[in-house]
Amino acid sequence: MRTAKPGKHIIDLALLNRLNAEGCPACGHKFTLGDPVVEACGAWEGGPRLIHESEAIFDRATASYIEKRCYAARRERIV
Repeated sequence: MRTAKPGKHIIDLALLNRLNAEGCPACGHKFTLGDPVVEACGAWEGGPRLIHESEAIFDRATASYIEKRCYAARRERIV
């Protein structure tokens, strides 16, 4: 059996009302009902924020989501 990854959500009306004033911190687009979102770390200040799932990569080493550009920047520093 496959288990869901931690931090995954679907935008409902409550989340939509709470998050759409600022939009997605990763891409800047507004959320819509039913959008899959994940709690991800990124280049912003503070802890993880909800972003569109398509803007994140699941890092198995940390078992968490990381915003794509932040993940790519980390990999460039390692190589």
